[in-house]
Amino acid sequence: MLARASASLALCALLIAGCASDPPVFEEPPPADDLYQEGLTVLQGRRILGVYHKVDYNRAIETFQAIIDSYPYSDYAVTAELKIADSYFDDQRYEEALSYYRDFGDLHPQHEKVPYTIFRSGLCHERRMRSTNRDQTATRDALVYLDRLLATYPHSEYAEEAEVLWRDLRTQLAQSVMGIADFYRKRGEYESAAERYRSLLNEYPGLGLDPEALYRLGICYSNMNRRTEADRIFEAIVQNYHDSDVAGEAEKRIASGK
Repeated sequence: MLARASASLALCALLIAGCASDPPVFEEPPPADDLYQEGLTVLQGRRILGVYHKVDYNRAIETFQAIIDSYPYSDYAVTAELKIADSYFDDQRYEEALSYYRDFGDLHPQHEKVPYTIFRSGLCHERRMRSTNRDQTATRDALVYLDRLLATYPHSEYAEEAEVLWRDLRTQLAQSVMGIADFYRKRGEYESAAERYRSLLNEYPGLGLDPEALYRLGICYSNMNRRTEADRIFEAIVQNYHDSDVAGEAEKRIASGK
């Protein structure tokens, strides 16, 4: 009995000793600057077979997120937020990129990179634009950010590029309206077509579509027996757009009375 008791005590002692082993050791994260450099290195990517360039964007995002988690009050954390947004953008994950760009502006409204985030937010929508015969929501959303950038930061380094893109996107919207108007005109629904041509002329002037839109509006009026208004439009084309492709056709319609 004494032997069994001694053995039990010895076993308990061993179990207690095992439970009292050293606590787990938690590693300190690398310094913020080291993590940041690691993230930049990952973004450089690597070449496969000397041709295909591969970047592990998920690993880069995780590395920059580690900076934010471990050093939330450092300057590197702020820059890491932008790098995460850019990583998502370059990986064509525009919804995630847009979220980070918007958050950056909300969290750091006075930061010098805010104009950049507004421009990039516009690009996130622009990259998801559809052809002129499809829904144009993404085009309009992109213009919202470009309008904001040009109104709030007209002298930023992104303003010139934004102005070019702004014109291109408005031209896309104008072409979309033109397509809808043409659809109605070809079906003989001249009132509906005329309404779209007038909308195009009022909302998107000066984009190079005015002569053609006016000419087609004049055709609609002719087919609606509104001859006086049609002639007035054809005369305006001849006077103001005499170098356009439709000026000659407008002259013919004036001469023919059709």
